[in-house]
This record gives sequence, C-alpha cells and structure tokens, in this order.
Amino acid sequence: MDAAQRDAPVSPLERSSHTAFIHNKTLYVWGGYQVVAGQDVVLPSDEIWLCDLDSGMWERREMTGDIPPDLSGFCGANINTKLYIFGGYETAGYSNQMFSVDLSEPCCSWKRVTDTKGTTPSPRNKHSCWVHRDRLIYFGGYGCKTLSELRNTSSSNFTLEEMSWSRAVNEVTLCKGWNSEVNVFDTLTATWSMPETQGSAPSPRGCHASALLGNKGYINGGVEAAELDMFCLDLDTWTWTKLDISSAFAPLGRSWHTMTPTSDHTLFMYGGFGTNGDTLNDAWQFNTQTREWTKMIHPHKDKPRVFHTACLGRDSDVVVFGGSRNLCIVMDSMVILRLPSPHHCRDVLIFQTQPYSLSRLCEDVIGRNSELLRMQLSWLPSKLQRTLEKRMSFFSASS
Repeated sequence: MDAAQRDAPVSPLERSSHTAFIHNKTLYVWGGYQVVAGQDVVLPSDEIWLCDLDSGMWERREMTGDIPPDLSGFCGANINTKLYIFGGYETAGYSNQMFSVDLSEPCCSWKRVTDTKGTTPSPRNKHSCWVHRDRLIYFGGYGCKTLSELRNTSSSNFTLEEMSWSRAVNEVTLCKGWNSEVNVFDTLTATWSMPETQGSAPSPRGCHASALLGNKGYINGGVEAAELDMFCLDLDTWTWTKLDISSAFAPLGRSWHTMTPTSDHTLFMYGGFGTNGDTLNDAWQFNTQTREWTKMIHPHKDKPRVFHTACLGRDSDVVVFGGSRNLCIVMDSMVILRLPSPHHCRDVLIFQTQPYSLSRLCEDVIGRNSELLRMQLSWLPSKLQRTLEKRMSFFSASS
C-alpha cells in the first residue's frame, strides 16, 4: 500500500435501517443493509463506524465476541457508550434476542444477553425504544406469536394478519401481526417486565417514530396508521394520551421517518415514506405544549430520506445519517413488496433548529476561512487550537 492509499480518508458504506447515536461529539453507526446486484445485503456486524462531528473524519473499529447475526429491522438503543440491540429479522426468522457491547472498552466485544429475569417479549422487528432511567422501553413492531400466546394477548394489543391466522393449525404455530405492547428491560437488574398501561393507547403498528422528552415517551405515524397521529406515554404512571391536533395543520402521514427531541418541549421530524407513495424531504417541529406543528425551512430539500437515523448533536443540531433517497414499492392484491433500490446514502446532514451561540458562530467563520486565519491560530490556547483545526478540516472536506 502506497502513502496515498494509507492517507486516504475512510468512510462507511452507504446503508439503510442502521442504528446510530452521538456521545461526546462522536457519531456511532452500526449495522443496516445496502443493495448489491439487486439484492439486499446486511452489512457486517463485526465493525462499527465513528465520525468526529467537529472534523467530519471517520474511523472504523473492529468488534469481537458474540457477534449478532445478520439482522434487519432490529432496534438499537444506547446508555452512554453501551449499545443494546434487540429483535430484528434473521435467516431463521423473527428474533427476540438481545446483544450488548461497551464501546468505551479498548476491545469492543459483543455479549449475548441471556441471563435475564422475567418474560422475554415475543420475536419482532420494526419496533422502537425509549431510554429512561437505565431502562429500555420498547413499543410496537411486527412479529410472531404462538396460538397459545395469542390467547393471553388482548386483541387491542395485537392485530393478526388474516393470512397468518388461516394457516394456524396447532398451539405452536406462529401467527404474524402488528402489536402495541410496551415491554421494559431494566439494564441494572437484567429484568423484563410488561407494565399495565391505561388511557388512550395507539393502535398496533411498526415503522413509526419515537422520542423521549423528560419522563414522557412520544410516538407518531408508522405502518397501519393512516394519519400522522401523536401519542404520549407517561413513563411514571404508564398512562397513554392521544394528542388532539388539527388535521389542517398536520404533516402528511408517513412511516420509516425520524423524530428527535431538540428542547424540553419540541420534537423535530424529518423525512419518511409518505402515504402518497413518495420519499419525503420535509422537516417539521412539534411543540408539545401548544400541540402545534411548524414546517421548517432547511437547506436539504434535494435530499429526501427514508430508513435513516437522526440524533441530537451540539447546539440542538439534528444529525441525520444514511438512509435511502428513493423508496419504491409495488402493491398487489395481497401484500406490499419493497423493490430493492440502490439509492442508499452515507452523507451526514446537519439541521440547525436553534440560533447558534457566538462561540459556535466564530468557530464556523474561522473554519470556513482557514486560509485567511490559519496563521493566527498560534495566538490561541492549545485546546481551542485543536477545536478550530477540526472545524477547518470539516469545512475543507465539505467544500
């Protein structure tokens, strides 16, 4: 390998349906899939990508241990630098396995979480998670239950596919459908539980968006939801509330979108697959106090996204990574089939949701004018010099 190859910048493969989170100004990206020769190919589970958001530089880290199988539709969640993966679809079918990895350790080693208490949820994918007080709180998804399990499940919590029911022949037959269950995993005691909720619960669904504000979990949209509704679950009392929103000012219904908390009372929503059949590029802000939607002006109108991730960055920025810019589906009389599309992405999109501080504005001005101001860097403290050098690298790479 020559010097040019060694010094060439690295970046992750294009991908969709991955998981991502931000810790200490670093974006972590794991998993997902892309299309190769017209076929969906799950990306390696034995690597994770890190992006320094100040400089825009990527780093790949290898992972060992109990490597998760090839998964699609899994749910990833993090507590600080510990990443948890639950559920998904693998070659053997729907999964209810959990894996964890501590990314702060020198060697990132996966562990299969097996020694748990309580009843593990049924296998599923396309679900979501809130992280609250060291608990992983999962909602919804699509998966399978046995006939025996169905008899112990409320009909309001599980929508059974008719075709699945017609093929049921005995107690252990797996029946597929959407659920609206709430399952809690306490990471400190490794205990599963299913709290009894009350109030106006959402209908069974998956491919929805979720976000946490304080002690309240929010969900909206998703498959099996014709409109862009909004529900809130109080995670102390386990009470559901459906928020009344004027349909005249609500965004188009959608699924596979993202929702990110940007303040104590605002949620930022981007993209998704609209009920009109389009991959969407619109951004909206929802005020949980006034219960109103506001359409946001942003510079990424030419970059629609679905199957992407969105994380809260510094200064209330929303950092979007990956996804597909063009989802195509074909409908027949029985099912909806997704057509493989090569339009996967690996770019990082930054959405500004709040005015920047004077310090941030100065950083960006210096970063954009590195040739004019580089000589003056030596006048500054060393820590500030390193920060500004990263910002110069970021804007240089962007240009």
